[in-house]
Amino acid sequence: MATRGDTASPEAAGFYEEALTKAERLRLSRARGVEGIDDEIALLRVRLLSHAREHPENLELLMQGVALLTRAVAVRYRLSPKSQQDLMGSIVGVLQGVGGGMGIGDFGVEGTGDGV
Repeated sequence: MATRGDTASPEAAGFYEEALTKAERLRLSRARGVEGIDDEIALLRVRLLSHAREHPENLELLMQGVALLTRAVAVRYRLSPKSQQDLMGSIVGVLQGVGGGMGIGDFGVEGTGDGV
C-alpha cells in the first residue's frame, strides 16, 4: 500500500491515463520527470502578457491570471500572506504600466478583492 511519502502505485499512476490521447500520455510521461514549478510560472507570465495585449478589455480574466501567478510564485518561494499581497500589488503595477505603454490605459485595476 502506498503512503503519502511513497510514489503512487502503477494502478494509481495510470488512473487518469485512459482519459488522455496517445500524445497526452507521452507528454504525461515526460511531465512526471519535471521537478518544481518554474516552467509553469514562466508559462503563466507569457500567457498573462499575451492576454493583456490581445484582450485588455477582459479585466476579470486578466486579474484571475494575476491571482494565479501570485499564488504560484508564493508557493514557489513560500511567501507569507503579506508578501503575497505585496507581490500582487507589484504585478498589478506592472500591468498598469504595460497598459499605459500600449496606449490602453491602466486596465482600470484598483484591487482584486480576492484575498491573495
